[in-house]
Amino acid sequence: MTKAASAAAKDLAAAGVSGVHLSWADNNGIPRSRIVPIGGLADAAVRGVGATSLFAVFDSHDAITYAHSGLGTPSGDIRLVPVVERLRRLAGQPALAWAPVRQVAADGSPWPYCQRSVLERQVAEAAAQGLEFRAGYELEFMVTPAGSADVMSAPGHPGPAYSPHALVGLDEFVATLLHDFAANGLRIGQLHAEYGVAQLELSLAATDPVAAADDQLLARQTIHAAARAHGLAASFAPLVGLATAGNGWHLHTSVWRKDRNLLTGPGVPEGEGAGYVGGLLRDLPALTAITAPSVPSTMRLRPGFFAGAYAFWGVENREAPLRYVPGSALLGVDHANIELKTSDASANPYLALAVVLAAGTAGIAESVVPPEPIAEDPGSWSEGERDTRGVLPLPAHTSEQDSALLANPRIAGVLGNELLGAFRAVRASDAAWAAQRAPEEIVAAHLWRY
Repeated sequence: MTKAASAAAKDLAAAGVSGVHLSWADNNGIPRSRIVPIGGLADAAVRGVGATSLFAVFDSHDAITYAHSGLGTPSGDIRLVPVVERLRRLAGQPALAWAPVRQVAADGSPWPYCQRSVLERQVAEAAAQGLEFRAGYELEFMVTPAGSADVMSAPGHPGPAYSPHALVGLDEFVATLLHDFAANGLRIGQLHAEYGVAQLELSLAATDPVAAADDQLLARQTIHAAARAHGLAASFAPLVGLATAGNGWHLHTSVWRKDRNLLTGPGVPEGEGAGYVGGLLRDLPALTAITAPSVPSTMRLRPGFFAGAYAFWGVENREAPLRYVPGSALLGVDHANIELKTSDASANPYLALAVVLAAGTAGIAESVVPPEPIAEDPGSWSEGERDTRGVLPLPAHTSEQDSALLANPRIAGVLGNELLGAFRAVRASDAAWAAQRAPEEIVAAHLWRY
């Protein structure tokens, strides 16, 4: 590792790179980083870079909560060790490079609060059962001129949704995004003007789960830098206004055994593929506590906004929190995947993927049979109709999410006792902050957090 890091540092320095962002995401989904000089990369790859252990109990507003006894004092240090094989020069910040990190204890031993390690462990456990996964994110975000107080009063493009006309005024920004994503090693499926106010969406190509989480963090860095270069600011917040569609970071996954996509079927998934869908649906309330965990997340999950307010699944049903995307003769049968719509930028991408894989893997192991898919919008049904069909609302408040998480040892156990305690303490701190504030103030306070 030292040899590889030294060689990479030498090449980057010759290309004009001065430093490297060592990046991770905290329990609010907020990217954090340390920059090391390029000459210090090789040493960091071996010994890491010091950081406080309290990043695990930062809340969404940078307040530190001591409610979790495992991190109940300001004492303690960890080491951030860069994953050198994921090192990238940043096209939009050419004097800097970027690498994700593993968080380890001060003596180099595993640290139970490292979210990337949680995902790596989950992938390994599934592999022991003969399962592999592919995952990719769709990223929605809003743009506004830099320095604007909010997106709603100063939208970065006028719409209409999905129109090429909407992006004419952002032509240079779009061109930079396409260039910088390719230069940073990120493959985009497509990019377009989305439904919300000044909203754009781009989709990242599917890859292995750990790389997908890494890519999500690198994509944020790439978008923010490109926006700044063109006098814009990008908001990934779950909500930018109370009356508009929010930003989902939809998570697509597929599960494979011996090079066969288990979600492929003549109509809907069968056998182990059905078990994967059934496992996700069974654990959806607890999953959502991890994949859409912020207070604005719960405000986004409303009927009629393609966000997923009720627990059900459907085939190409964009109101469903679990949307099955089948393969076809045109796309190929292996295109089949399942999209989780109750996911946004306030989720730690490593934890989000870890719990999704755990739920689906358990569904396969236990042969969980999902109910029939629903093609309608249950939000348009009466409460009695939803009760008859067994369609329940997803948790609508932080307290309900916490209860769903605690009631599901399968999902809570993925995090482990230490990380679960820190995660819950952070969510409680956020909820206490929000309890004293109006919805408009809550939305405004999260606009630039992610």
